[in-house]
Amino acid sequence: MAAVQTVVAETALPTYHQVPETKHELDWADLTTLDLSVFDTPGFFYITNFGIDQEAVDRQFAIGKELFQLPFSEKLKYRADLENGGYNGYKPLGLREVRPGVKDNTEIYNIPKFIPALERPHPGIINAHREEIEKFARHINDNVVGKLLVLLAIILQLPENFFLEKHRYEEKSDCHLRYMKYHQRTKEQNEALENVWVKGHTDFGSLTLLFRQPVAALQVRTPEGVWKYVKPYPGSITVNLADSLEFLTNGFLKSSIHRVVAPPPDQADIDRLGVLYFVRPEDSVVLNPIKSAVLDKLGYTKVKDEDAVGVTAGEWVKARVAKGVAKGKAPRSELKEETIIGGKSAKYYD
Repeated sequence: MAAVQTVVAETALPTYHQVPETKHELDWADLTTLDLSVFDTPGFFYITNFGIDQEAVDRQFAIGKELFQLPFSEKLKYRADLENGGYNGYKPLGLREVRPGVKDNTEIYNIPKFIPALERPHPGIINAHREEIEKFARHINDNVVGKLLVLLAIILQLPENFFLEKHRYEEKSDCHLRYMKYHQRTKEQNEALENVWVKGHTDFGSLTLLFRQPVAALQVRTPEGVWKYVKPYPGSITVNLADSLEFLTNGFLKSSIHRVVAPPPDQADIDRLGVLYFVRPEDSVVLNPIKSAVLDKLGYTKVKDEDAVGVTAGEWVKARVAKGVAKGKAPRSELKEETIIGGKSAKYYD
């Protein structure tokens, strides 16, 4: 497998330099590493040797940085239709209330799959580097996500292409590449938030891939309910399972609970820039439990009443997005659980 090489675009792009890792001793989560150069070796949740060099990854960070430096009026031209469940495009800063009187500190720009059905206008910085961005995103889909989906099928003793057929690139789905910026907060703001920027939650789709960035703020919740930091290992991607796979496997594959907290003191004055890739099933995939010899053997066969409703992946994503920005909604800090659609719920954790 040939590594993705950096594409030099006609528009000059400043080199992106990763910020220093924190020097504070934190309670890092003990996650295993999956090396994609040895595809047959099982393990989760870091992956390495995924065929993209660090320079190519850093150029995506550079694109994201330049994007968020655009004037707000320019970014707002590409606002996502969040209120109607549309996630592609720009999500402005401070759109959601995280605590009474306190707004979120995130800006997001989502780029959908590069297929005709999902074409949409983009800012000039995206258009100038479209070829490079598309090559990056397609490599993730074809050479990283594809292998992970095959591994999951093997684990469940299903045909190797079982999940691949539910995640075809050319079919309409809400897979997307994301640039994300957490704006730094003041000491007083962090104290008011009890240092929690984003309450514990699960992601909507099948997999989330987070490219390494050194600002220590991401935490995962262990089965014992303890929050631990996710260490940013060089040359790795952090992967977490998400809701769709939990629904499809009737809870055998569990959606990862994670949150974002204020960084350590030596990173408190740094904006946290992220590059992520979200993998979601085709819009038409029904999220009812699948049949698997492994699931039968382990007892994951009982179907709950709400699972018989036939909610599709597309309906689930749109409903969760719309709920997130609904007017009159209680601040996220006050929520423990909310019904989304068809009896299916989203839970939130302190």
